[in-house]
Amino acid sequence: MASLIENLMDTLNRESDEYEALVELSMKKTPAVIKGDLETLQAITDEEQLAAGRINRIENERRNVMKEIAGVLNTDVEALKLADMIRILERRPVEKAQMEACQNRLKTVVYRMKQINEHNLDLIEKALEMAQFELNVYQAMKSAPETANYNRDAYSDGSVIGGARGRFDAKQ
Repeated sequence: MASLIENLMDTLNRESDEYEALVELSMKKTPAVIKGDLETLQAITDEEQLAAGRINRIENERRNVMKEIAGVLNTDVEALKLADMIRILERRPVEKAQMEACQNRLKTVVYRMKQINEHNLDLIEKALEMAQFELNVYQAMKSAPETANYNRDAYSDGSVIGGARGRFDAKQ
C-alpha cells in the first residue's frame, strides 16, 4: 500500500507541474489577446494542446493508481476521493501531510488556471463585441441615405451622408 501511496503522490505532483506549465502559457496568452496577435495566439494554443495531452496521460495514470488503491481497500473507485485517502493516512502523519500538500498544490494551480481562463475569455468576448460594433458601423455607413446634393445638370450627385468619413483630415 505504501508504494501505491507514493505512486499517487508522484502522479499528483507531475499533474500539478503540467498544470503550472499550462498556467504560464495562459498568462502569455493574455497580452496576445489584448494585442490581437493571432500568430502568437495560435502558437500558444498549439503548446496548450500538447500540455493538455500530457495532463490527460497523467490523469489516466492517476485513475489507474486509484483503482489499485481501491482494490486494496476493497472500496468503489468512484467513491474514493483524495480527502478519503488523507483520512486513511491518519495514522501515518508524514504521508498524510505529503498527501495534503499534493492535494492543496493541485487545487491551487487548477483554481489559478480557472481564473486566468475566465479573464482571457472575458477579453476575447470584449474583442468580439468591438469587432461586431465596428462591422455594424461600417454597414450603417454603406446604407446611409443619399444627400440632396445636385450637380450642374440638376441630377443628384449620388453622395452619401457620412460617405467622406473614415479619413483623418489634419487641416481641420
